[in-house]
Amino acid sequence: MARSAKPQFAGSNPARASFNLKMKKKLYYIHTFGCQSNKSDSERIAGDYEARGYVEAQSWQDCDELVINTCAVRQRAEDKARGFLYNVMVHFNALKDTNKDAKCPKIILTGCMVHHGDEKLYAMMPMVDEILPINEVGFNQAAIRKDKKHAWLPISTGCNSFCTYCIVPYSRGREKSRSMESIMEEVESLVEKGYSEITLLGMNVNSWGLEKLGIGFRKLMMKNKEFKREDLPDTQSQYLKPKGIPPFVKLLQQISKFNEIEKIRFMSSNPWDFHDELIAEVGKNKKIDRYVHLPIQSGSNAVLYRMNRGYTRERYIEVVEKLKATDPDIVIGTDIVVGFAGETEEEFQETVDLAKQMNWKVGFVAIYSPRPGTVGWKIYPDNIPHKEKKRRWEILDQIINKDNLSQRPVVI
Repeated sequence: MARSAKPQFAGSNPARASFNLKMKKKLYYIHTFGCQSNKSDSERIAGDYEARGYVEAQSWQDCDELVINTCAVRQRAEDKARGFLYNVMVHFNALKDTNKDAKCPKIILTGCMVHHGDEKLYAMMPMVDEILPINEVGFNQAAIRKDKKHAWLPISTGCNSFCTYCIVPYSRGREKSRSMESIMEEVESLVEKGYSEITLLGMNVNSWGLEKLGIGFRKLMMKNKEFKREDLPDTQSQYLKPKGIPPFVKLLQQISKFNEIEKIRFMSSNPWDFHDELIAEVGKNKKIDRYVHLPIQSGSNAVLYRMNRGYTRERYIEVVEKLKATDPDIVIGTDIVVGFAGETEEEFQETVDLAKQMNWKVGFVAIYSPRPGTVGWKIYPDNIPHKEKKRRWEILDQIINKDNLSQRPVVI
């Protein structure tokens, strides 16, 4: 994995060295923020460390190398990472007051915050020693998993969808599917180790094996200073159309052949490419969990268009109705963003009405936070006051989550 070494500039802290000189083996510690993909990435980073002879430390206070795996989906997530780093430095600076030989561990930053670029990150957080691009965390070493029953299994990296609010395509790069052979080798290894549950991970798992190569939107925007929403290509144009059975369905079928695998989950899905063949497979293949996480983001077609989500409210309803028709026991959960740029009260009420109609049992409701570098940040003013965003968040959280606590399914 290639790392960006910190340049030397005025005001930076002195070079770090291990503060625990008595240890024969170096210690590493990984502090993870964010989603399931971040957790999976941390498992693979741990595998790389242990392949090089490192041993996991019990805490960040007692390690030679500290890896901060960051999330950038919202500003609050970035603030948490920066706050944690501040606490780390406060701790070790205080330690030096009582032990002059104490040293801060080498600090490595990775995860979705790398979208800011090395120069800005080193300026924002001068205590960082190295930057590890998250899209360079590979599959050369076996992941170190602490759960011995359930395994996160990434099947692709990056994303080609380019929703206007999302930083992922910029922080994780273009979408790239792992090969069937690579995935099945890991599944076989998991079975040999006694795993019985697997969650397939990808920013858009449905389109595994169907991504296209193409120019990134960052370059597109740089070339066009007067960039408009209409300049965005359709989401579907970033992927190939499946011929016959979609590749993802074939993958589910192959994994299901292992008798030892009792449950298969997958996330995240997109409504626009939740193909009929996938719906049929979910309905008949009882190894696939009856909980299906299907993000909507907004119940308003106008907002969905501004988000460049690639589907309509009607398409979402169609997918859910087809899923439940195959098996009434299927439970749907979702993701929603409230207060997206320009969201009117009428548009918000469309989401409220859809929440009541869908009867979601799980809803990850997020307050919109414009992410620098995204299309939304460039072309849409963030014109909804935070107090209003919070009010809308509370309404949806009550309808979807608090009112369904007794029926809420177990979500890994």
